[in-house]
Amino acid sequence: MIDAETRALSVRVLDACRVRRWTVATAESCTGGLVAGALTEIAGSSDVVDRGFVTYSNAAKMALLGVPEATLAAHGAVSQATAEAMAQGALARAGVDLTVAITGIAGPGGGSAEKPVGLVHFAAAAKDGRLIHREQRYGDIGRSEVRRLSVIEALAMLLELAA
Repeated sequence: MIDAETRALSVRVLDACRVRRWTVATAESCTGGLVAGALTEIAGSSDVVDRGFVTYSNAAKMALLGVPEATLAAHGAVSQATAEAMAQGALARAGVDLTVAITGIAGPGGGSAEKPVGLVHFAAAAKDGRLIHREQRYGDIGRSEVRRLSVIEALAMLLELAA
């Protein structure tokens, strides 16, 4: 179900979290749960993966993750501020050690000059207070490829904080 690169990275994330005895939650918009799916594709992942939030709509981002309406109004759903609020909200609401959040425009429609198709914002947060953000502009490379590359980036960020 997942490619070899994604599988290998998922195993590395799970192993790194096990060493630290950390649990993980995901907060996903444009990937629709694919990061949680990649992690749970690995047998035995239940000792690390606690939950995944799929918050595709702004209403879900606010209700499930506590993203402030003012953040969405000022910056939009696809922004650094929203990704960071999603990651921190998942951390607080799930009570885990590590989270990753993804929000973007996978396409083929929905883009604009300011926020084109292929723009994705990521944030990862750790219980120890570390928070990292990344922005990727994959371009109009197709919905599936934007989502696949986004899963890989999110897993890499989890690994960075867990290592």
